[in-house]
Amino acid sequence: MRKICVITGTRAEFGLLRPLIELINNDAELQLQLIATGMHLSPEFGYTFNEITEAGFVVDKKVECLLSSDTSVGVSKTIALAISGFADALEDLQPDLVVVLGDRTEILGAVIATAMANIPIAHLYGGETTEGAYDEAIRHSITKFSHLHFTSTEAYRKRVIQLGEQPDTVFNVGAIGLDSIKKLELLDRETFEKSIDFNLKKRNVLITYHPVTLEKELPIQTFENILTALDELTDTALIFTHANSDKNGRIINKMITEYVETHKYKAVAFKSLGQLRYLSALQFVDFVIGNSSSGMTEVPAFCIPTINIGDRQKGRINCESVINSDNSLEGIKKSITFALDKHFRDKIQRQEQLYGNGTAAEKILKIIKEHPIIPLKKSFYNIDY
Repeated sequence: MRKICVITGTRAEFGLLRPLIELINNDAELQLQLIATGMHLSPEFGYTFNEITEAGFVVDKKVECLLSSDTSVGVSKTIALAISGFADALEDLQPDLVVVLGDRTEILGAVIATAMANIPIAHLYGGETTEGAYDEAIRHSITKFSHLHFTSTEAYRKRVIQLGEQPDTVFNVGAIGLDSIKKLELLDRETFEKSIDFNLKKRNVLITYHPVTLEKELPIQTFENILTALDELTDTALIFTHANSDKNGRIINKMITEYVETHKYKAVAFKSLGQLRYLSALQFVDFVIGNSSSGMTEVPAFCIPTINIGDRQKGRINCESVINSDNSLEGIKKSITFALDKHFRDKIQRQEQLYGNGTAAEKILKIIKEHPIIPLKKSFYNIDY
C-alpha cells in the first residue's frame, strides 16, 4: 500500500489540508501518515495538536522544532531543528510521497530532509508571491525541491513553470481552503457566540495581523494604527486571532492581550479559533482586517471586504473585495470607511471567485493516484523568450 505522509505545522495549515487528509485516510489504496510540527506543539500558540486528534486522526510522528524565540537567530535555529527532527521521522516512516503546503520555515526544514532521503514531494500553493516576507524565498525554494505542484490559480501555475518545473507536473486545482467552506456545516450566530463566550454587536470585525518579516521596523506602530482606527467604530465587536511564530510575532500578541484587557466590553482574543469557528465567524463579521493570506483566498468566498494592510501579501492575486491599505492611520481609516460603503458591499456580492470552486482536494487525490511512480530526477524546463 502506498504511504502518503502529510506534514502540518499550524492551525491554519491543518484546516486547509484537512479535506485532502480525509480523502487520503478514506482511500483503500493509500495509507495516511501524519506528522505534526511547529506551532501545533506549542502551548504558547494554543497547542493545536489537539485539533488534529479531536478530528479523529492519528498523528504518526511529532517533530519538535519551534524555539521560544521569534528573533532571526531563533527562526534560523528552528529550521535547523526541523531538518534534524524530520530526518529521524522520515527514516522511521519511510513514506512513498510527502505532501506539504505553503511557505513556513518548519516546512522548509521538512522538505530539505525529505529531499535528502530521496522521497518525492507534492507541494500545494506554489507560485504565489508575498513580497513583504521571507516566505517568498521559502515558497520558491520548496517548489524547486518538489516533484508535483498544486497551485491555486492558473497565473501561479505559469509562475511555477517559469521556475523551471515541467508543465506536466504542475496542476491548477484551485485553493483548497474553499473545499471546507463548501462542505463544513458552519455554526449559527447563537452557537458561535456560545463557542467564543462573547456576544456579537451590531457591527463585528475579525482581525489577524502577522509580522512583515522583511521589514526592519518593528510592527508596533502599524498595529497601534489598526487599534486606533478600530477604536473609533461604535457598537462594534472586535475578534482578534493571535499572530504566528514569525519574527516579532510575540510583540503583536502582547499588544493584543493588553488591548483586550482594557476593552473587555467589546474585544476578545484567541490563540486559535480553529477552522470551524474561524469560517463561521466570517458569516457574521462586516469585514476582515490585517495581513493574513486567508483574507485573500477564503474570505472573498463570503463576499465581505478584506482590508489588507501593508506589503506582507503584496503580489497575490486580489479578488474585488480586497482593499489594499498602507500602514498609515489615515490610510487604514479610509479603507475602513470604504469597506463599510453600501455601494461597494453590494457590488462585491457579484464578484468573480478567482481561486476555484471548492474541489481542490478531489483533484489533488486523483492526480496523486495517477502518478504512482514519481521520478526523483527533474529536467529544467526552459522558456523561450
